[in-house]
Amino acid sequence: MRSVSKLPRNVWILGFVSLLMDLSSEVYHALLPAFITATLALPVVALGAIDGIAEATASFAKLASGRLSDRSGRRKPWVLLGYGLAALSKPLFPIAQGAFEIMGARFADRVGKGVRGAPRDAIIADETPAEMRGRAFGLRQALDTIGALIAPLAAVGLMILFMDDIRTVFWIAAIPAALSFLLALVAVKEPVTRWTTTKAQPFFRGFRDLDKPTRRLLAVAFLFALARFSESFLILRAIDVGVSATLSPLALVAFNLGFLALAYPAGSLSDRMSPRTILMAGMGVLIVANLILAQDFGLTGLIVGILLWGAHMALTQGIFARMIADVAPDHLRATSFGAFHFVSGIGTLLASVAAGFIWDRDGAAMTFLAGAGAAGVALVMLSLLAEPRPDPVR
Repeated sequence: MRSVSKLPRNVWILGFVSLLMDLSSEVYHALLPAFITATLALPVVALGAIDGIAEATASFAKLASGRLSDRSGRRKPWVLLGYGLAALSKPLFPIAQGAFEIMGARFADRVGKGVRGAPRDAIIADETPAEMRGRAFGLRQALDTIGALIAPLAAVGLMILFMDDIRTVFWIAAIPAALSFLLALVAVKEPVTRWTTTKAQPFFRGFRDLDKPTRRLLAVAFLFALARFSESFLILRAIDVGVSATLSPLALVAFNLGFLALAYPAGSLSDRMSPRTILMAGMGVLIVANLILAQDFGLTGLIVGILLWGAHMALTQGIFARMIADVAPDHLRATSFGAFHFVSGIGTLLASVAAGFIWDRDGAAMTFLAGAGAAGVALVMLSLLAEPRPDPVR
């Protein structure tokens, strides 16, 4: 663990900022499936559409903020704008009365997530030596996941305390989001610019200038996102096998336990061996998880499948970020992260909407089988690509 202490201060601060925001956001995430399908009496396809469109919105915002960060040569203002928007969106959830209000709240929340995502990841890549980037992104993912792990437990406890009053729980969950913004405002430091800004170039020029290794990674990321519908479907699967709406957020506890257990070890391991190998292993784990969740193995099968879903996230998300950081040039680093999050979000949108339609038409089993098939295609495509190598000059 001594190597962890050597990571830059901003990496730690951004990790704790993410922890607080995820603690808030995941309370909403944990309760939205029940809120949408029970309290508001909307169909499952509405849940898939709301989640998918919200995530795609975040991806468009990441595409823009990453490019603007590179053009301006600044990171912190975009990070603050993103966390500020997300904090301001939280009170919109408890006052929602229908699909349009929920969509508006999710839209504002995800725009905030999108604006902060690429500049935040760029700060981590800017300040961390190449040989420690896996650990840096692994630590950020681990701290982020701690917040996501605590959140569903808090959601269940608050639901019991307030007798299943979801709206009251939503009001309380806004508090850590406000604290997250304040911590970012006070503690995050603007990194020293080490590249020539590209403000004079046309906005879209940076995307055209992305090199071949980066574009290949983006193509794989898109294919893989098509296999990854929203985690809300894990909660619905828990309800489907008999878990009550009040206890259904515990599905996310299992998911985040699997994620947390491997997030930092996977990142650290990618500093010592091929990140591509770890990424392929993560895709394989998702296939197995989906195949298990497609079967009726009762509560035990549900827990194992969800744990593996979390494990696949640990083996893929930070690894993708580390690989982007390795191949992207300094002056296009945030642009590259923005493009990565954009294509991932579009894939998630398509996957979530498709999963909602499949669930309503053919049931849970077919939904997870379709996810396994899409993950298999992504795994084959990744295996056919040459492994990207970091430029030693960068």
